[in-house]
Amino acid sequence: MFKMTMLMEGLVHASGKRGVQEHLFSLLQSYNNLRSLIQIHGQVILNGLSYKNNIIAKLLYFYIASGHLQHADNLFAKMDNPSTTVWNHIIRGYASSQMPWKSVECYNHMVSADAETDGFTYSFLLSACARGRLVREGEQVHGMVLVTGYCSNVFVDTNLINFYARGDGVEQACHVFDNMRQRSVVSWNSVLAGYVKCGDLDGARRVFDKMPCRNVVSWTTMVAGCAQNGKSKQALLLFGEMRRARVDLDQVALVAALSACAELGDLKLGRWIHWYVQQWFVARKRQLPSVCLNNALIHMYASCGLADEAYQVFAMMPQKSTVSWTSIIIAFAKQGLGKEALDLFKTMLGDGVGVNGVRPDEITFIGVLCACSHTGFVDEGRQIFASMKHTWGLSPMIKHYGCMVDLLSRAGCLDEACGLIETMPLKPNDALWGALLGGCRIHKNSKLASRVENKLAAELNPDQAAGYLVLLSNIYAFAKRWQDVIAVRQKMIKMGVKKPPGRSWIQINDVVHNFVVGDMTHKHSSFIYEILCEITKQANMEGREPDISVFLDDEV
Repeated sequence: MFKMTMLMEGLVHASGKRGVQEHLFSLLQSYNNLRSLIQIHGQVILNGLSYKNNIIAKLLYFYIASGHLQHADNLFAKMDNPSTTVWNHIIRGYASSQMPWKSVECYNHMVSADAETDGFTYSFLLSACARGRLVREGEQVHGMVLVTGYCSNVFVDTNLINFYARGDGVEQACHVFDNMRQRSVVSWNSVLAGYVKCGDLDGARRVFDKMPCRNVVSWTTMVAGCAQNGKSKQALLLFGEMRRARVDLDQVALVAALSACAELGDLKLGRWIHWYVQQWFVARKRQLPSVCLNNALIHMYASCGLADEAYQVFAMMPQKSTVSWTSIIIAFAKQGLGKEALDLFKTMLGDGVGVNGVRPDEITFIGVLCACSHTGFVDEGRQIFASMKHTWGLSPMIKHYGCMVDLLSRAGCLDEACGLIETMPLKPNDALWGALLGGCRIHKNSKLASRVENKLAAELNPDQAAGYLVLLSNIYAFAKRWQDVIAVRQKMIKMGVKKPPGRSWIQINDVVHNFVVGDMTHKHSSFIYEILCEITKQANMEGREPDISVFLDDEV
C-alpha cells in the first residue's frame, strides 16, 4: 500500500529535480487510491514541477482514469498553455463521463486558445457526441474533420461511423464506411452494431458475412441482436456457429444466448451454458460470473419452469441487484408459489434494500402483485399496491392497475375492481377490462360482463378482439343468454376476427416440438390424437364433465 513514508524516503534519496521527477513518475505507476494521487500532486507543487507538462499530463491522466474528474478539472484550470495531449485527456475524460457535453465545451475553449488539434481530439469528441446524442455538434465535428484533412484517419472514421450508427443514421455511417481507405475490425463492428440497433438484421447479416475478420464482439453483436429482436432461433444458430469457430465466449454472448434459451425453453443448452460458466470462468479463470450473467441464468431457469434451480443460482450470488431480486420473485410468482414470492419480497425489503443500490422498482411490484393475484392474497396485494406511492414514491402504471384489477376480480371483489378502473388517474385499456371480464367468467356475473362489453367496444380493434369476445360469449353461454351469444358471434364475423389457436412446445432429445390446436402437420400427429382420445375417454369414465365455458374456442 502506498504510504507517505515511502514518498518522503524516495524524495530524500532523489538527486536533483530530475531525480525527484523520475521518482514521482514511478510512484504514479503504483498509486492505488485518490489519497495517494493527492499526495503525489502535493509533492509536484512543493518541488516546483508544476510547469512540467509531461508530469502534469500524467497526473491528469490518472485523475481521469480513476474517475476523479473534479480533481482533473481543478488541475487543468491552473495550467498555462496546455499541450494538445493535455487537452485530449480532459476531452476524453468528459466523453466517457455522465457529462459528455462538457467535451464540446472543452473543445471550444481549445479552439479559442489556438491549441493544435489532432486525430485523437476529433475521435474523443465524436465519442462524446455519440454518448450524449449531440447530433448537431457531431455533424459540425464531421465538417471540421473534412476541413482539417483527418477524414482518412481510421480512428476518426471509426468514431464517425459509431456516432451516426448510434443516432439511427446507419445510411450516413455506411457512407463514411464505404469511403474509408483502411478499415479495422472495429470499423466493421461499428457498422454491424448500427444495423442491429435500427432492427435491420438482414442488413447486419450481409455486413457480418462480408467481414474479412471477425472477433468476439462481431459474433456477440449478431447473437445479441437476434435475441433482442425476437429471432431466438437464429440467435442460437449463430451461437452454435460461434462455438464451432472456437471463438472465446464472453459473458455478453452468454447472456444473449441465455435470453434466447429462455424464449425457446431450450433447457439443455441453458444448462450447458451454466456448466460452461462454472468450468471456464469460475474454475479456470477464477473469475466470478457477473451479476448480469447470473440474472440471465435465473431468467432462463424460471422460463423453463425450474424455480428451484433459479433460486439456487440466486442464493449463490455474492452480489444481487434489483433485477436479481425481481427475477427470482417473478420466477416463483409464475409457478404459483405466491407465498414464497412474498417471503422473498419481504427479505428484499428487510435485508437487501440499500445493499448495492437495491430497492424495489416498478417491475418488482408487478411481480409481487402477480404473486398475490395467483394465490389470492387480497389484503397483502392492497397493502403492497398502496406502499408503491406512499413508501417508495413510485406512481402505479397501467400494468400495476391491471394486476390489482386481476387480483380483485379473481377473488370475487368485482365491484371494487370496477370502482378501481373507473377512478384510476390513467385511461383504462383493454387489458384492464379484460381482467375484469375474466373475473366475471370465474364468478358467473353476466350482468357486469354486459357493462364491460360496452366499455370494451370503444377500445378493441380486430387484432385484439378475438380473445375478449370469445370470453364474453362463454360467459353468456354459461348464463344461457343464447341471443347474446349469437350477437357476439355475429360481431366477430362482422369484424373478421378469429381466435389465435392455442400453442405449446416441448423439447425431446435436443428437438423442440411445437403443437398447435387442430394441427395435423406434425409427423406423429395420428399417434398424438390417438393418445388424446384415450385420455378423453378415461376422463369421461371417471365422471369428469366438459367445461361449457370454453365450448366456443374451437369453433371460432
